[in-house]
Amino acid sequence: MISNSWGSVRRTPGVYELTWSMGTGPAGRTAFEYGAEVRPGTPHVIWRRIGTHQILTGP
Repeated sequence: MISNSWGSVRRTPGVYELTWSMGTGPAGRTAFEYGAEVRPGTPHVIWRRIGTHQILTGP
């Protein structure tokens, strides 16, 4: 079973996070923001951090 959730990062306007879990497999988290469109009509995602749940413990 795969589960995920997403929302905004506290005290960091415009930055969002996505978390996921794959049952007994590894769980992870990513932080991202939306940038200006590179291709018209297509959202531009800027990946800020990708990894385990500890990615948000530092600057």
